[in-house]
Amino acid sequence: MPEQKRIVETVKSGIIDSIRGTGEVVDAAINTVSGTLVNTIKGTGAVGAALTGTVSDVLRGAILGTAQAGADIRDAAKGGVIGVIRGTREVGVEATESISAGARSVVKSAAEVGGDLGSVARSAVEGSIAGAKELGLKAEDAASAAASGAIKGAGEIGGTAVEQVRKAMTDVIAGVKVVVKEPFKSERKAG
Repeated sequence: MPEQKRIVETVKSGIIDSIRGTGEVVDAAINTVSGTLVNTIKGTGAVGAALTGTVSDVLRGAILGTAQAGADIRDAAKGGVIGVIRGTREVGVEATESISAGARSVVKSAAEVGGDLGSVARSAVEGSIAGAKELGLKAEDAASAAASGAIKGAGEIGGTAVEQVRKAMTDVIAGVKVVVKEPFKSERKAG
């Protein structure tokens, strides 16, 4: 889809420019992601699947751009999820689904650039907690949404990825006990 590619490329080049200009990855990710989300959502009226697709595209661009700039993608994961929370809040969208979609995208994008999936997933959860606290949302709910999304993204990559991400979620993160709400798995009938 041309719109998807445009969003990914716009965010990617924006974050590269910002990182090269300031050297600050977390702030570059926060500002680029939230600004792009607000402009895109206001411009398209994206809701539901279109919104989660936009969140995924924006965060993919942030991770790919950060990797291309030679910076730490863990910082982009953290800042990107904070940016998702700020951006969706600014346009009046409920954040939980967007946080989950964002964490899923961050893990999948980290795999694309050869990043450490466990530490990137953990950074996404840290970002969800920081963003939730900043905006007065329940940190536990945000952390759960991010952890669940990260595991879902890892599941789309493969079993080793799931284990790496799951291992990173077994602790208290940024003072919050993370509870992973796993999606229902389809059951196969013996035949």
